[in-house]
Amino acid sequence: MRTVDVVVVGAGIAGLYALQRFRRDGHSVQVYEAGGGVGGVWYWNRYPGARCDVESVDYSYSFDEQLQQDWDWSEKYATQPEILRYLNHVADRFDLRRDIALNTRVIDVTLDESTLRWLVRTDTGEEVSARFCVLALGPLSSANIPQIPGLTSFAGDVHHTSSWPHDGVDFAGRRVGVIGTGSSGIQAIPRIAETAAELHVFQRTPNYSIPAGNVPVDHATRAAHKAGYPERRRRSMESGGGSPHQPHPRSALDVSDDERREAYEKRWLLGGVLFSKTFPDQLTDLDANRTAQEFWEQQIRSVIDDPAVADLLIPRDHPIGAKRICTDDNYFQTFNRPNVHLIDVRAAPIDRITPSGIDVGGRSIELDSLVLATGFDAMTGSVERINVVGRDGETLKQAWSEGPRTYLGLGVAGFPNLFNLTGPGSPSVLANMVLHSELHVDWVADALTALDSVGADAIEARPDAVDGWVRECSERAARTLMPEANSWYLGANIPGKPRVFMPFVGGFGVYRDIVEQVAADGYRGFELIRSRPEPG
Repeated sequence: MRTVDVVVVGAGIAGLYALQRFRRDGHSVQVYEAGGGVGGVWYWNRYPGARCDVESVDYSYSFDEQLQQDWDWSEKYATQPEILRYLNHVADRFDLRRDIALNTRVIDVTLDESTLRWLVRTDTGEEVSARFCVLALGPLSSANIPQIPGLTSFAGDVHHTSSWPHDGVDFAGRRVGVIGTGSSGIQAIPRIAETAAELHVFQRTPNYSIPAGNVPVDHATRAAHKAGYPERRRRSMESGGGSPHQPHPRSALDVSDDERREAYEKRWLLGGVLFSKTFPDQLTDLDANRTAQEFWEQQIRSVIDDPAVADLLIPRDHPIGAKRICTDDNYFQTFNRPNVHLIDVRAAPIDRITPSGIDVGGRSIELDSLVLATGFDAMTGSVERINVVGRDGETLKQAWSEGPRTYLGLGVAGFPNLFNLTGPGSPSVLANMVLHSELHVDWVADALTALDSVGADAIEARPDAVDGWVRECSERAARTLMPEANSWYLGANIPGKPRVFMPFVGGFGVYRDIVEQVAADGYRGFELIRSRPEPG
């Protein structure tokens, strides 16, 4: 059986950097990737309108200065094709492909308790023994397929936004139904509406979305970005969400109406998810949050022709920002088009899908194509698809049966030398995933070096440290408005999934300080283990 120092599962943003960093440190590395190319979510999610909601200058690697200077982003918010080109460029630039096995899904990861090594088995029959196993699966990579009666009977074409055909889909002249109005639906619907003969949008839950405010990056802006990278990265690493923008210094309730509106207008023009962080108390004080809701509602009503349609598109069940704010390109204006029809399935749920369309609210809607924009089994779904077996034969799925339990989001008691990147117990999807990935990979890489320096074979989270971290994450979340939404942060979109708020909400910079201090304290909360006693 082949042996390596590190197996990395996944060749997305985190997996690519993990390979580069571990290999640079002298480790032998094998990466397994289920897809036919690198890029993770940006390889799979090719639906029309797919675009990042973090500015491209920030949604990029910081580990190599020359890479930062050489790469030119064309738009403020990069599209999926451009991000995928960037990640392929990184793979080629650092000669990463030779250690990546594509079209290879890891199915079993089993601990050998006598050696504290991991036996990794793939769907191609390959087996490899690794000292360390790093799960770089991504928190948004396990598709949520809705359990709607009759779905498999539909005679037309069906596409989930997370596994879009690589050669695209032509909706010209077709009757299209889109189920779901989360981020992928909000981005895809305007594009589909441009060519479809009729577009029916089936909405259960309206969502807050902010115009992207996307613009081309001109030469002067690009030059300023490249000259200012050190300060921009420093501010991003110290921020709440991994970007350099700071909230207003005062409460939303302590400023005048004019000053508050000016602050919201600036963030509205900036575009994207940062609107939820205009004021520092927006996600902790309901009255402060209402000021943002009111501003948002005024903006949206001003672009929708029919007030009754606007009523359906405006959320009433959660504070703004308690679910991740979406980023759009004329989403709300799309409902002014005569060929676009909004169906409120909360008022009248879908009865069933038939070979010719969808039965809902006592009527049958005839369709040629169906798009499932139904999101993901977020943060744990991708991990639980792998049979990970730790000490005493306990699986990770069993260990997480009542919700994910980690220390720092990195380690799990009973699973030595296994690291999960950017998942539950970390800022995860609440932060810039590129800088978050770098932070996690660098922390793991430094831990590997520290183990060798003291002659230890393994590092494992202690149960009491896991208990403490789970409690801290829960208490921090309870001090915010975020648990008030039935969001995928809580697993609320997956029937039967334990209702646990999964991300660390204290902020990216705070989290970085915590994990760095843990390492500085000799990996406090972890046990450094030798598989065999020292001789003599």
